[in-house]
Amino acid sequence: MNDLADRARRLRSLTPSCGPVRLIAVDGHAGSGKSTFADRLAEALGGAPVLRLDDLASHEELFAWTDRLRAQVLDPLSRGASARYAPYDWTARRFGTPKTLAPAPVMLVEGVGAGRAAVRPFLAGLLWIEGDRGASWEQGRLRDGPGLAEFWDGWTLAEQRHFADDPSYPFADTVIRRTPTGYAWLEGPRATAGTSRIITESEG
Repeated sequence: MNDLADRARRLRSLTPSCGPVRLIAVDGHAGSGKSTFADRLAEALGGAPVLRLDDLASHEELFAWTDRLRAQVLDPLSRGASARYAPYDWTARRFGTPKTLAPAPVMLVEGVGAGRAAVRPFLAGLLWIEGDRGASWEQGRLRDGPGLAEFWDGWTLAEQRHFADDPSYPFADTVIRRTPTGYAWLEGPRATAGTSRIITESEG
């Protein structure tokens, strides 16, 4: 169950969900490995675009980015137009030069909260990266170093509150588990209540 090429074929066979785009969310706790997984899956998809939610969030709005995502990305893609958004600079603490993101057959949106309620109507699939919350946060702290310790103190509280109010995991089609040889794709909570569009979808 570690063949990303096979999984990429299945994702391409899904019904478009956001205009012509099959939008796939990669969600999970901070530090769980979402970015690395999304990069590898995007490569298996032949260079699929990856939208990082870190580009839409800010110090003042860690999770209050849904209006920005809707106006700058989701609504344009739904019309078949290109998204245009200004990535946030976490060092300069301001939004930078706008970027254009053209529609593609499959596009990934990666970040904590990618599968939240406001985004789910636009998704063809929701992938949850398996990982203990505390262990994931510790990994993130080690990755970012002591200079961001204060930020992480605030982040962990904000993330905990977000998932308590707007959980993603119960709606995941697939749970991604890291293994020594790659990734295992397991049925998610949504799949156990019906049919997973990703696990069982015909490859056509």
